[in-house]
Amino acid sequence: MMGRYFFIIVITLLFFVGCSTKEEAPLMQKKALPSWYTNPPLTTQTKLYALGEGESKEVAITNALSMMASTLSVSIESTFNAKKFVEEGVRNSHQLTTQSEIQSDVKKIRISNYEVLEAQELGFRKHIVLIASEKKRLFESLKSELEQKFALADAQLSSLHLHHALEQLDIYKKVLHELEDVPDTLVVMNVLQNSFHGESFIQKIQKLKNSHAALLASISFEIETDENSKNLQAPIREALGAKKVQIDNSSAKTHFKIIIRSDIQRASSYGFTLARSAIEISVKESKNSIIAGNKLNITGQSTQGYEIAKQSVAVKFGEMIQKEGIGKILGLEL
Repeated sequence: MMGRYFFIIVITLLFFVGCSTKEEAPLMQKKALPSWYTNPPLTTQTKLYALGEGESKEVAITNALSMMASTLSVSIESTFNAKKFVEEGVRNSHQLTTQSEIQSDVKKIRISNYEVLEAQELGFRKHIVLIASEKKRLFESLKSELEQKFALADAQLSSLHLHHALEQLDIYKKVLHELEDVPDTLVVMNVLQNSFHGESFIQKIQKLKNSHAALLASISFEIETDENSKNLQAPIREALGAKKVQIDNSSAKTHFKIIIRSDIQRASSYGFTLARSAIEISVKESKNSIIAGNKLNITGQSTQGYEIAKQSVAVKFGEMIQKEGIGKILGLEL
């Protein structure tokens, strides 16, 4: 009887081992990499190709676009490392790890004209793609985007006369910021079409920079304070000087007046003399209209008397300007 039970147990174990072996058999096979990845098409005179890998298809496409941009001689520092290795153990497996680290000192050129030729999921959070872009169509799309940018810039600048000088300065800064990647785009366009040089675009940007610089040079401020606020002038002068803004008296349309008033309350606490200052700042343009302002509460303290406590207010005021910027303190865009 015991022999029969032993025989049944052995048969049962062999059955489960057999099933387990059959289930693991497919896992023993190595997953072949697609030929388009191991032997991708080369870039030609008319078409660009690039591979990309990422934890999702979208990330893989983004990395492929970055690699495509790097092949266009754009000033983008990039490294691309691919490693293939096989782990041997109870189960054989083939794992592909592709690492892409892209460090950029300039804005990446936005390549919007492309198509995804191939895409495959290798495993959990591992996708690879092959993308392509026709050079002529890419050139035309980049040119169209440039023309749209400059058209938008012209539209913004056409309204300058409706604004005071500080608002005009802010408009110039925003326009130039939107155009700061144009030189890199021109490099790409020249690579795509050797006959294109783009001097006219560079000249437009230089003209805008000259206009911005001329406007900045024409802007001036004067500072008017009451008796309690005199020690607040120095930090403001220093901050405006760092912005290359003139401090003088003028009647020009680009002249502004900063008015500072302070209400100081003297108090004592735990051996300290306190100077509790309620500071009111207003900025007026040449027509005497208030265009900006701010209110601050700063408490100075000292063990050496009231005058030192008031100096402490000026020190804290200067530190606030350094931390937050003179523009925020005045309520302006500077």
